[in-house]
Amino acid sequence: MLVDQQPAPHGFLDFGKQGTAHSDRLILPKTVAPIPVTARSKYTLPDLPYDFNALEPYISADIMELHHQKHHATYVNNLNIAEEKLAEAIGKEDVPEIINLTPALRFNGGGHINHSIFWEVLSPSGGGEPTGDLMHQIKRDFGSFEDMKKELTRVSLSVQGSGWGWIGLNPLNLRLKIVACPNQDPLQPTTGLIPIFGIDVWEHAYYLQYKNVRPDYISAIWNVANWENVAKRLADAKLSC
Repeated sequence: MLVDQQPAPHGFLDFGKQGTAHSDRLILPKTVAPIPVTARSKYTLPDLPYDFNALEPYISADIMELHHQKHHATYVNNLNIAEEKLAEAIGKEDVPEIINLTPALRFNGGGHINHSIFWEVLSPSGGGEPTGDLMHQIKRDFGSFEDMKKELTRVSLSVQGSGWGWIGLNPLNLRLKIVACPNQDPLQPTTGLIPIFGIDVWEHAYYLQYKNVRPDYISAIWNVANWENVAKRLADAKLSC
């Protein structure tokens, strides 16, 4: 049995080197030194860049407080727990347990990544239309700003159950693309697109205010979209390509 040695994603511990399978454990050759697992800082819940009530009347203070303090905080806490278990499994060379932890890392790591972006692409002084290079690229890739809004709305409404609607930059051709991701699957590891703007369509993001009327919630989001932040994300994404 071979375990390919690949670079570990940022924030996750690496494991690897060739070994032989025995029972349900991977036993590394005795000539291979134990893999050191170094301590790291825990992930923390980022502060909101505005007060809980700052996005009213479009998103209520109750929703923002619950969404940030309970839901996002839970993803952060569970991500830290999963990484602690991962470090322990690596130390024990327990490959089945390492594999078993993958869903928890993806779900909670994705939840942390997605929400950290979401808070920043909203603003009490948002809304209106983007300008400059962002607007130029939107018109080039979607035809018009209104066409982009319609397409992102359509894709976000099409999510069955829970998930996200995203605008992402394709690093290969530098064009914007609209896609949906289920659950908390993070955009870039899932599709290769660099996230520029996202809409959380989990019910916890809107149910207290909009009940099950997702279209009204998505319509409200456009009034608080932080195009200045989105423009910076686009510029940074292009520089990274």
